[in-house]
Amino acid sequence: MVAKTFGSAVSGVDAKLITIEVNVGQGTSFYMVGLPDSAVKESQQRVESSLKYFGYRMPRQKVVINLAPADIRKEGSSYDLPIAMGIVQGSEQAVFPALEDYVIMGELSLDGRLRTIKGVLPIAIEARKRGFKGFILPKENAKEAAIVNKLDIIGVETLQEAIHFLEGKQEIPPLVTDTRNIFFNSLEEYAFDFADVQGQENIKRAMEIAAAGGHNVIMIGPPGAGKTMLAKRLPSILPPLSLQEALETTKIHSVAGRLGAEASLVAQRPFRSPHHTISDVALVGGGGNPQPGEISLSHNGVLFLDELPEFKRTVLEVMRQPLEERRVTISRAKISVDFPANFMLVASMNPCPCGYYNHPDKECVCGPGVVQKYLNRVSGPLLDRIDLHVEVTPVNFEEMTSDGKSEASKSIRQRVSLARERQLNRFTDSPEVFCNAMMPSHTVKEVCKINQAGKTLLKTAMERLGLSARAYDRILKVSRTIADLAGTDDIKVEHLAEAIQYRSLDRDGWAG
Repeated sequence: MVAKTFGSAVSGVDAKLITIEVNVGQGTSFYMVGLPDSAVKESQQRVESSLKYFGYRMPRQKVVINLAPADIRKEGSSYDLPIAMGIVQGSEQAVFPALEDYVIMGELSLDGRLRTIKGVLPIAIEARKRGFKGFILPKENAKEAAIVNKLDIIGVETLQEAIHFLEGKQEIPPLVTDTRNIFFNSLEEYAFDFADVQGQENIKRAMEIAAAGGHNVIMIGPPGAGKTMLAKRLPSILPPLSLQEALETTKIHSVAGRLGAEASLVAQRPFRSPHHTISDVALVGGGGNPQPGEISLSHNGVLFLDELPEFKRTVLEVMRQPLEERRVTISRAKISVDFPANFMLVASMNPCPCGYYNHPDKECVCGPGVVQKYLNRVSGPLLDRIDLHVEVTPVNFEEMTSDGKSEASKSIRQRVSLARERQLNRFTDSPEVFCNAMMPSHTVKEVCKINQAGKTLLKTAMERLGLSARAYDRILKVSRTIADLAGTDDIKVEHLAEAIQYRSLDRDGWAG
């Protein structure tokens, strides 16, 4: 007898339907075909132990399990449950009238309990798209799958529960959660707030501009000046996630297995801060079974690289293409996977190895040429993709002990959101452009027009400060964002002047 169950394979951030066919016939062999990896093949032992634990038997006949389509590689242990259900039906130990109405996934332990699996959200989305009635999966993953409406989410703890449910002997109510209500109630929850930051008004202003235009930013300053503290608070002033952005972000974290048992839609923009010893594969993604890296986990959020010159050169260079294209393609001999990577890059660094070059009080002890050599660890092409260069100076005692209250993230976020709305209205004809930082060069000329006084100022600045040619477009984009924050249609001279000061590392002899 042939039994048919349905599972799913995750490829990138999307899922593909897998049909698991089980044929129990004459003979004594066990075959599994359809390009399974070692973890899938080992399911035979887990399934046999689980069936025996609940009083069922593994057929001592010829069992052929086909995972179709056969040209897609099947990986992981989440096929245990659908294989077990197919064997029970195929060997006529139970009858499941509604077996083909459900997608079934789950890893079995030897005592028949179900363990959590990865990539539940994309699988649930694919199941609804294919018109299945429901999705049977481990109970700990049920809340994550319940993000998808119009699909019965049946969370089970053991193989026995799944068998009894499909036999009709046990009723398990589908899990229903008001995901959207939970999501909207969580939008304003932030662990860090700019109200906690004393002083540093010029850096807060730079962060506001970066958030308003989606610009990448690098902070240069001595140890203890507050670079990391300011970076951690950047997500709190970014516009709240839309439902579509939240779904995209949650899918990536689901595929990576980063969502817990109480998972729901990701409500806050991600903030990822990898250590400088990270490998290039861990940063951009990859592996035998391609998994999203840090740049994809920070999609729709912030990627913070602390101590930028300490990162390996190869690691930083692999980010250049994703910064431009806002996605990363992982290519292997038999598979090519796209992961989204639309993130804001925030980097910080000391100005020199000792950390005190340009410090107002402490003297730098680095020798001649050492400062420039340290800065050269970060390549020009990477700096070319960073719009704002901000010099961070230490907060003095008076500012630290001041009783005055700093502006809260909420009020800054309101200004940023208004500026983003102006940009969305401006780029309605360009669906792939959401903010000023994403403008292509030909659009810059149309959108960032400046008057004669502005041209004169920009020319003088480039000549006197020794600004490079690559700084030109960046200055125009940043000045457009400053104008949007001010609520004006035209870029004024004062907007250009403010944008020019954020090009520290482009000045000739900055470290000379």
